[in-house]
Amino acid sequence: MEDPPSKPAKTDLPPVDHLDGEMPDLVDLVMDMGAAPPPARLEALAETATAYAKAASSDNTQNAYAKDWRHFASWCRREGFDSLPPSSQIIGLYISACATGTAAGDPKRGLSSLSVATIERRLSGLAWNFTQRGVPMNRSDRHIATVLAGIRRKHAKPPRQKEAVLGDDLIAMIATLGHDLRGLRDRAILLLGFAGGLRRSEIVGLDVVRDDHSDGAGWIEIFPDKGVLVTLRGKTGCREVEVGRGSSDLSCPVVALETWIQLGRIARGPLFRRIFRDNKTVDVERLSDKHVVRLVKQTALAAGVRADLPEGERALLFAGHSLRAGLASSADIEERYVQKQFGHALTEMTRKCQRRRDRFRTNLTKATGL
Repeated sequence: MEDPPSKPAKTDLPPVDHLDGEMPDLVDLVMDMGAAPPPARLEALAETATAYAKAASSDNTQNAYAKDWRHFASWCRREGFDSLPPSSQIIGLYISACATGTAAGDPKRGLSSLSVATIERRLSGLAWNFTQRGVPMNRSDRHIATVLAGIRRKHAKPPRQKEAVLGDDLIAMIATLGHDLRGLRDRAILLLGFAGGLRRSEIVGLDVVRDDHSDGAGWIEIFPDKGVLVTLRGKTGCREVEVGRGSSDLSCPVVALETWIQLGRIARGPLFRRIFRDNKTVDVERLSDKHVVRLVKQTALAAGVRADLPEGERALLFAGHSLRAGLASSADIEERYVQKQFGHALTEMTRKCQRRRDRFRTNLTKATGL
């Protein structure tokens, strides 16, 4: 690997002081470039364009990318490098520091190194940030690609997957919930999240009816005697998820939804909301997706799921993704139907969600006559 630049390279790009945030404002970029102040209508249009650009990614993705950029920019300042324009040599040094645990500051503090998955996520975040600033990063450059390949070879470990909540587990989990307002809401969250194979952000992002001006992730439509149609907004358009009625009212996600909507008196707006301490008043504010994580953990522990393990280990096994992994692992149907439900373009993505499947259904050893 060649030596990095001895001093920051000169550039005609705008100053980077205001670029430590999520995304550069289009109006600010125009002003930084020395152009005349834009007319009011153009400024308003630029603000609208910026809003649309931000809407291209979810809030969680935006926050992650902003965190990635702040981490990289802080490292560059400490090491005396410019964060712009992108330098493949500097980025190669940065991911090396991430892999050895020295990217956060003083190596004597004993900070742990970042996992390969986190480093790859950081690179994706940097690539996104550089592209938004009009200076794309060349991830295939040898100073990045070769270093990353070495990090993968030396530090790669099997991914730590969350435990799948299977059908019987889920029935035991909802049995731990009360029949008050909070219990009815949480029961609907667990059943819909499981049966729909939904991400936690998708669950709390749903509205009870379609609202084109909502900031939510989608909406639901209940079809009597059939099921509920979940429509999800995404960067490639809308995706529909069909959730059919269950064989028992006690475990039916549609019945749980209907009960929650009726007793919670929800006519429009967010489907799942905060409930005040009196357990009688439903707020207008949308639930945080962290509630889904806490709910899965608490009910899984209360139901005794994986009781063969110490409680400390069990608490680390469960999260919002346990519902999604549970559907993929327990649905005894063709894989392509699960893939469609999840909206995966590749079968391999669906298989990553599966925890229990017949891995030896195709036996090439026997097929060769051995």
